[in-house]
Parts: sequence; structure tokens; C-alpha cells
Amino acid sequence: MATGTSTGRNAHESGQGRDTGAGTVIEKAKDAAGTVIEKAKGAAKTVGKMADDAAGKVGEGMETLAEKTREYGPQEGVLGAVTGKVAEGLENAGQYLEKEGLSGMAKDVTELIKRNPIPALLIGVAIGFLVARSLRSS
Repeated sequence: MATGTSTGRNAHESGQGRDTGAGTVIEKAKDAAGTVIEKAKGAAKTVGKMADDAAGKVGEGMETLAEKTREYGPQEGVLGAVTGKVAEGLENAGQYLEKEGLSGMAKDVTELIKRNPIPALLIGVAIGFLVARSLRSS
């Protein structure tokens, strides 16, 4: 009788051991998933930072192009006025890219779409039509 009770206890205790083992495996899986998620977030931040840095470099290039346009472009007459406007536009766009980066640009586009949903939809349809047409003709 004492043996039966002892065996029953051992079976019950070993069952708890399996539950604890399963709990440990679940905890380890949760920890591993948490680690993977943190690494993915870190990678996404790094990629975002690299994209913003690249946009900044493009902005610098645009400003340099604006300077060269002013330097080598016509200075007088109608062409001089056009050259000045083009250089000014390049310079403004370059400064915007340097300051805002891609993340700032995405926020601005989102706000623009929220304020003007119908024109944004029409522009999207037009772009889709042009892309489909260019792909079909290729």
C-alpha cells in the first residue's frame, strides 16, 4: 500500500515536471520572440535612418546643382529668369529634403492626402493607368 501511494505521488510529481518543462519552453519561446522583435525594430530604425541620411545627401546634391545652375546658366533675359527660378526650386527642394528627410516627407504627404482625399484618389488612379499602359506597351 505504501508503495502504491508512493508511485501515485511520483507519477503526479513527474506530471508537474512536464508542465513546468512545457512552461519553461513557452517562456524561452516568448523570450526568443521578444528578442527577434527587438532586433527587427532595431533593423527597421537603422534602415529608416539610412534612408533619411540618403535623402539628406540627395538634398545636398540638389543644392549643389542649384549653385551650378546659377553659375553656368544664362544670367539675363527670359532664359536668365527661368534659370533663376529653376535654381531656386532646386535649392528649396534640397533644403526641404535635408531638413525633413524621407520620414518627414511621408508625414507631409499623409497630411496632404488627408486634407485633399478626392484629388489624391484621382492622382492615384491616373498614375495606375499610366503604369498599366506603360507595362502593356513594353
